[in-house]
Amino acid sequence: MHEDDDRDALLLVSFGGPEGPDDVMPFLRDVTAGRGVPEERLAEVAEHYFHFGGVSPINAQNRELMAAIRADFTAHGLNLPVYWGNRHWKPRLDDVLAAMRDDGITHAWAFLTSAYSSFSSCRQYLDAIERARRRVGPAAPRIDRLRLYFNHPGFIEPFRDATRAALELIPVADRGAVAVVYVAHSIPVAMNVASGPNGGAYRRQVEEAARLVHEGLPHPMRVAYCSRSGSPSTPWLEPDVAVVLQELASKGTRGVVVVPIGFVSDHMEVRYDLDTEAAELAAASGLAFARAATPGTDPRFVAMVRELVGERMGTVRPRALGSMGPAHDVCPAHCCRLRD
Repeated sequence: MHEDDDRDALLLVSFGGPEGPDDVMPFLRDVTAGRGVPEERLAEVAEHYFHFGGVSPINAQNRELMAAIRADFTAHGLNLPVYWGNRHWKPRLDDVLAAMRDDGITHAWAFLTSAYSSFSSCRQYLDAIERARRRVGPAAPRIDRLRLYFNHPGFIEPFRDATRAALELIPVADRGAVAVVYVAHSIPVAMNVASGPNGGAYRRQVEEAARLVHEGLPHPMRVAYCSRSGSPSTPWLEPDVAVVLQELASKGTRGVVVVPIGFVSDHMEVRYDLDTEAAELAAASGLAFARAATPGTDPRFVAMVRELVGERMGTVRPRALGSMGPAHDVCPAHCCRLRD
């Protein structure tokens, strides 16, 4: 057993999102602080949220996930309180860590609602946790991140079932010419950095997860990215999902299933970029369209969280599909730092 395995809480760490129209612009300013993003650009992005009443789905989904994890822990005799904190909106990590301190919590495992490694999807979360700990002070609980899970059966298997269910939604007449497009959030190429000896770059992990979900399907597959932002002069991971849909339509594809492989639940990027923009583009291109569900609170995904805790406690053997193996537990100091 690891010498530091005497942990006494789980911390669910997520991005955060607005919960009403008045939250939208303050939230976007928080996310982009220090980047010099003009207000007019933030106003454009804000329209995505106003399209849904100014409410991001992510906070409600995290409440549901937290409740499901608590129920699963209780059902399996794991006596760990579960907390939830966000990088960019309420409940903020600072406030949650202070509450944990006041509750007598001294150590906790952190489960990130991001399955992959990169500066934006892992390192920035770890840095945010450390900043919050410094602000809370010397009595702040120590937080250790649970490992990445992009190839864990609890992540892959719900996506497999969801992809096959989505394929059934394509009209029978179109199923002989269906493509499956696996979509992750794009990041700047500079952030696509290695995550340590047992991991790999963000793109590599996304492609591995897509390959694992797609195993056994006879349909052609593509990996694409969504939600590119920032300066046009900055290279981001491509191809964009819109480009891929147009290419598929031009080559005679009649239907497409979009799988949001980069997301654990239906974030705004899923609801707007895929369910709205990609679906409209597919319709305009003559493509039948279906979108696979995200893991959300699938019991296998929830059980995976307990397994990851058990791995660190030495009571559960690590599981991973494919050839990459389980990701490392402890990140080196340089892990996922931006290249100079």
